[in-house]
Amino acid sequence: MKLLKLLSLLAVFFCLAATKLSAQNVSGKLLDEQGNPLPYANIVMLALPDSAFVAGTVSDDNGAFILQPCDGRKLLRISSIGYTTVYRNCEGPDMGVIQLETDAQMLGEVVVKGDLPKTRLKGDAMITGVAGTVLENVGTAENLLDKIPGVSAEEGSVNVFGRGEPEIYINGRKVRDNSELDQLASDNIKSVEVVKNPGARYAASVKSVIRIVTKKALGDGFGFNNRFSTRYRYEWTVLDQFNFNYRKGGFDLSGMLFGYDGHMGEDKVAYQNTYLDKHWNQTSTLRGRGRDQDLSAMLSMNYQLGENHVMGVRYDYDRVPKNGYTLYMPTTVTQDSQLYEESVSSSGMDKRATDQRLNIYYSGKVNDWSIDFNADGLWNKNNISSLADESTQYANGTSDRRLVSTFSKKESTLYAAKLVFSHPLLGGDLSFGGEYSHTARTNVYLNPEEILDDDDSEIKEGDLAAFAEYSRSFGNVNVQAGVRYEYVNFDYYEYGKLMDEQSKEYNNVFPSVAVSFPIGKVQMQLSYAVDIRRPSYGELRGNVTYINRYTYESGNPFLDPTLTQNLMLNSSYKWAQLSVGYQHIKDGITNYTQAYSEEDPTIALVGLVNLQEYDKAFASLTLSPTIGIWTPQFSAQVEKQWYTADTPEGPRKLDNPMGNFSWKNNLKLPAGFLLDVDAAITTRGYDGNAGLTSKSWRTDISLFKGFMNDRLSCQFQVTDLFQTRKNWIRMYCGIRTVDVNMDPKRGFNLTVRYKFNSGKSKYKGTGAGSSQKNRM
Repeated sequence: MKLLKLLSLLAVFFCLAATKLSAQNVSGKLLDEQGNPLPYANIVMLALPDSAFVAGTVSDDNGAFILQPCDGRKLLRISSIGYTTVYRNCEGPDMGVIQLETDAQMLGEVVVKGDLPKTRLKGDAMITGVAGTVLENVGTAENLLDKIPGVSAEEGSVNVFGRGEPEIYINGRKVRDNSELDQLASDNIKSVEVVKNPGARYAASVKSVIRIVTKKALGDGFGFNNRFSTRYRYEWTVLDQFNFNYRKGGFDLSGMLFGYDGHMGEDKVAYQNTYLDKHWNQTSTLRGRGRDQDLSAMLSMNYQLGENHVMGVRYDYDRVPKNGYTLYMPTTVTQDSQLYEESVSSSGMDKRATDQRLNIYYSGKVNDWSIDFNADGLWNKNNISSLADESTQYANGTSDRRLVSTFSKKESTLYAAKLVFSHPLLGGDLSFGGEYSHTARTNVYLNPEEILDDDDSEIKEGDLAAFAEYSRSFGNVNVQAGVRYEYVNFDYYEYGKLMDEQSKEYNNVFPSVAVSFPIGKVQMQLSYAVDIRRPSYGELRGNVTYINRYTYESGNPFLDPTLTQNLMLNSSYKWAQLSVGYQHIKDGITNYTQAYSEEDPTIALVGLVNLQEYDKAFASLTLSPTIGIWTPQFSAQVEKQWYTADTPEGPRKLDNPMGNFSWKNNLKLPAGFLLDVDAAITTRGYDGNAGLTSKSWRTDISLFKGFMNDRLSCQFQVTDLFQTRKNWIRMYCGIRTVDVNMDPKRGFNLTVRYKFNSGKSKYKGTGAGSSQKNRM
């Protein structure tokens, strides 16, 4: 707590210092010929009479800019690609509104020469422009992210290569559920920013950030965007989504209704080998099928008071009235290659869930101060009932049958608030703030047959964070440095009693620094940061749950958080991007399988453990030129770890590198058709104590056609065209190895979308307690 007080005193000192200097700064606002704000323009202060460089900055999203004090004779040079350069004498602290005119000749040069790259390194992010490119018509935001350099996205799972799952923002608002990406059309997106080493303003558990910026609303009035989609993989799936938006002056009202009726499935074979005094082999063939029904609704209100103040509220409701899943699993068990038993298990699961989320925010500017406040609430309930019918035939001729029923009830509550201040200071920008969240989660698990113990546990956690971050440019070099402090109080209860051994308290300090600079026409960024992965609340549960007669599953309330030190170099040149990184990982978390009891080694307990310390390196290269009607993108990603695992043969180094190579192609065909043909291959290699033991590859195709100026569009997609994405996965767990052969199916998808005067909501809430929401 002493460190927290020290940070608070430093923040007060910076506030006083910034207030003292604020009146002397030079500020203004840039507009284009239509009166729209002009972001990302260059503003350079020159000394007279020799025009020597004094300071420089870029305009923000609202076209506003602030520079250091203007003393003596100074001149401002304002430039932006596509606009005529403007010069203004610096005659006072307020330069007012400055309008730039379009330079048609410059625009022509940009198009012909292609000097402006589609993906560029700017500040802390790799920015990919979407508006006006073929990326507009790839389908949903999820489809779009899968084509962004260094990013993969599929079926709600998004991954930034080398940095894992990112925290995603849409217009500054935290995405709480990745299904939102499937509900946002790619032609509504202006740009995508990928941050591989986030600064101190983000929670230390955030390893990467994706910021999606949508296009501006198309004026006042009512608009809507409707989408119908159907796809076939295991069975037919349909979804319908209706978005509406009403804008009038500074008032903005948006809503969404979403309905989903889908089918899912899995086909795989699992092999488990246990080496005791005898060799036990368990081979199971799994065939799972499920049906998921989901109803979602959203309503947000946003009000802009003048140019400097905006506030709003957003409410999300999600209801799962039915989520059923059935699993058929025949199993054969041998002992020293001799038949021990055979069994057949048929089980069914039914889940009902309700999720509610509320966000209130205010964002504004007072003089040179920027203020951002968010308050969040989250309430979640889900009940799961299951019943398994298991029949076993033993080698000695005997048999048995048993019915196993279980019931699980979970309830989660979160309250969080976040306050961030920003202010120019000493020629740079200072940001500081704090965040607090309180989480409560209860878990009840019942097994009437008493095969497993019942459970009634509760987790209560309070998280307090404070941060300070400063950035400044020195000519073409930009430096950003920050520090974040996080305090966590974790209490674990069983049947209402506090368990001291499982309860913990953490105090962590996380530094970060990034330096961006050009080398010729190549933009470079070197960064260092420390991040943390706190176990999810599901991973911290203490009870053992029943999967089938051979497999039990549990969490681990004794898990420690994972600490990772990251050193990364990013570079960008025209249509080429390169990233190289090195990590030192302490207390990594992984699945681990062990015998549930010595009396019956055929029962496996799948749990979680902390790994030993190890190092990892990775590199990623993306090439994305445009050649006439053809826009190819080639990506090569390789990662290697230095990790030694316990295996039945003793310690073994799992250091084979793993590579992922993709070749994505977009072709502009006659009559306005767009064809995408994408291919990808993943090589053998390891991550932690598990990895692929054979290569896996896939091919996807997509055909898009717009009608009525793209107000109506149709898209047809085929995933895993040749049905070759077969994954062989092996996990080493001491005296046990687990191999899984996954056999996914080919998928077909048809999407029809109609929009009228559509525009995304102006909602600018960023959310609070983001890392806690992820853990829930």
